[in-house]
Amino acid sequence: MKIVAIVGSIRKDSLNMYFAKTMQERYQDKLDIEIADIRSLPHYDQDEENNPPQSVKDFKQSIADADGVIIITPEYNWSIPGVLKNALDWASRVEKVFIGKPVFPMGVTMGTLGTIRAQLHLREILTGLQAKQMPAAGNEILIGFANQKFDAQTGRLVDEQTLSFLDSKIEVFIDLIKTV
Repeated sequence: MKIVAIVGSIRKDSLNMYFAKTMQERYQDKLDIEIADIRSLPHYDQDEENNPPQSVKDFKQSIADADGVIIITPEYNWSIPGVLKNALDWASRVEKVFIGKPVFPMGVTMGTLGTIRAQLHLREILTGLQAKQMPAAGNEILIGFANQKFDAQTGRLVDEQTLSFLDSKIEVFIDLIKTV
């Protein structure tokens, strides 16, 4: 099953990127997870949407070709980061590659609330994009206190309780994808 992971942080040592890499390794027998490059996307420009740069074409094609999308976001000022919103804006125009696409929002933070506010905003955006979202109730991946759950040397998620919960929710996501 082909999955595109969109990570809303482009920081070198992003915990959200480390989380994407953890999933890429952990589920390699079930999912082929490609991490999208949103760093190379220019600022969305409606004047360019009908003939976008190659980086935008490649990004949109990767979503179109995927069976599902995982979006991993940090929380900036109670919302999603601008680089993530920019990527979603590009993906929402012309080909509108999110329509009907299964999407699983999640996030990592050092704080206590595990990106809940950012994910609420993300879900509103995904509703507008007509994505088929992973049902929220009981399926939220809200990783708080990340400094206690990730290995400082490898950057990988190592908290067994969190991994066990994630394992069960990845199965729910796989089932959601199969319904499309």
